[in-house]
Amino acid sequence: MSGQRPIAITMGDPAGVGAEICLRALADESLAEAAPVVVVGNREILGRVAERVELAAPAGNDLRIIDVPMSDPAAVEPGRVRTECGAAALDAIELAVRGCLDGRFAGMATCPIHKVAIHQAGCKFPGHTEMIASICKTQRFAMMLYSPRIAVSFLTLHVALSTARRRLSIGRTVEVIELTATTLRRIHGREPRLVLLGFNPHAGEGGLFGDAERDVLIPALESAKASGIEIDGPLPPDTAFTPEALVRYDGHVCCYHDQGGIPFKMLSFADGVNLTMGLPIVRTSVDHGTAFDIAWTGKASAASLFAAVRLARLLSEERKN
Repeated sequence: MSGQRPIAITMGDPAGVGAEICLRALADESLAEAAPVVVVGNREILGRVAERVELAAPAGNDLRIIDVPMSDPAAVEPGRVRTECGAAALDAIELAVRGCLDGRFAGMATCPIHKVAIHQAGCKFPGHTEMIASICKTQRFAMMLYSPRIAVSFLTLHVALSTARRRLSIGRTVEVIELTATTLRRIHGREPRLVLLGFNPHAGEGGLFGDAERDVLIPALESAKASGIEIDGPLPPDTAFTPEALVRYDGHVCCYHDQGGIPFKMLSFADGVNLTMGLPIVRTSVDHGTAFDIAWTGKASAASLFAAVRLARLLSEERKN
């Protein structure tokens, strides 16, 4: 391994596609040159998957593997939810976060977990993002989906639309705008141009279709502008992702999950990256799920993982500098 601190890749749910794409990351010489990696996951599962999909299995003494013990890895079947798989995924996440916090790793990139499995294993968090923020003792954080074509961040995430409206606040909106500007400044090396999307159709049409824009979004927008952030809005969501808007704006601040997730995955599903803004560590992730339907078949694409590792390296170098 080179003198660079590695990027830790968590294997995710052992029954999903994580092991296969981790093996592809270990085997790719161009990725190793860009960012040395270590995989945090069960060594026996990696060996079983390597045999299934005809990839090179890591040697028993391969230092690029940090083994996460499982009581019965031989019982794991692809595409099946198991409590033990959820527990192994959680253990890998905690090991990687602790390694980033103590400086062993430059950053971490996460493979997909299965929410049912981690909840069966006792996880109290909705997913990766909230769990990692808790370990880091961070309350000021938000999620971004990023690719060179489009970047979207979110005021609310995995909640019902009725709950999303109740959770909108001026303070949270300003916070996510600031985190978005900081993150894109780090990625691009310049001041980004942002746009805030409306919550309601036509951005509320002056209050005819809802009050979120008048009571929350416009006051937050004015506050962000006063602090020097270049941001427009609230822009009607149905015109926010036209080709012209994608050229004009470096980042879209979205009110709820699907408002940003749908256009992002239409444009960048194959190589999109999920990253957590506001952490004291660098954390990126693939932008897809466990894909149980193709797990251990050799059909999984590692493009999103490769992009996540490269972005983690870029952000870790920028942070160091």
